[in-house]
Amino acid sequence: MRLNIVPAARGAQWVKSGWRTFIRQPLALGGLFFLFFGMMSVLSIIPMLGTFAGLALFPSATLGLLQATRLVEAGRFPMPVTLITAFTQGAPKRNQMLLLGAYYAVAFFLSLGFTMLIDGGAFANFYLTGQLADPALAQESGIQSAAILGTLLYAVLALVFWHAPALVFWFDVSPGKALFFSLTAVWRNKAAMLVYFLSWLAVLFACAVGVTVLSALLGEGFIQLIAMPLILVIAAVGAVSAYFSIRDTFDGELPALPDLPRDSQS
Repeated sequence: MRLNIVPAARGAQWVKSGWRTFIRQPLALGGLFFLFFGMMSVLSIIPMLGTFAGLALFPSATLGLLQATRLVEAGRFPMPVTLITAFTQGAPKRNQMLLLGAYYAVAFFLSLGFTMLIDGGAFANFYLTGQLADPALAQESGIQSAAILGTLLYAVLALVFWHAPALVFWFDVSPGKALFFSLTAVWRNKAAMLVYFLSWLAVLFACAVGVTVLSALLGEGFIQLIAMPLILVIAAVGAVSAYFSIRDTFDGELPALPDLPRDSQS
């Protein structure tokens, strides 16, 4: 495995590749992402323990989406079982992925803990329960500052774990080293990553303008009809595009794709 330093323009190409690949199998990739989203949502219903479990499973579920993208790129159809790829390749890989997930969950709760130093836990309580003890708190600068800090800390967390699931599962890197290599890869390719995120901002802006114009022509009900499906599609394509950032950043032979039941050509 070798780290590649890619040109800044490659970031925009990752976004294009994500859309191009998603369009090849929109129902399969969209369905897997919806299953992923649903699983996380169901777990979050359980107070605290469910939230921790969902966070701990997040890297493994992310790996499943990356594996699904590999299959589509290879001209194959990803079955639902692809989402649990991290748990189907033997105990060693499963345990390493679960350890990575535990790191992720602990780091996430630590980031929430830092926000408590600002607002006494109002934002953390809102995130975990979806409710504010006092709605008037939403207007206070403390919880707003905590929300900003929480967002920034989560952005850092996402970058640290960006490549980690693939490094652990595909390249047999230990979770601790995977986090170090992931952060190093993001920093060494910061120009491409910046272009990548700016390209996604441009996509979001274009979608927002398009929806606004169409809602003005078709009525406000159009927003309610299209908003959630559009958000899910954009999020699914975002997950697909992440695969290409990982593939181009690390040069190494990926493990062979497994034979899936009823695997078919696209």
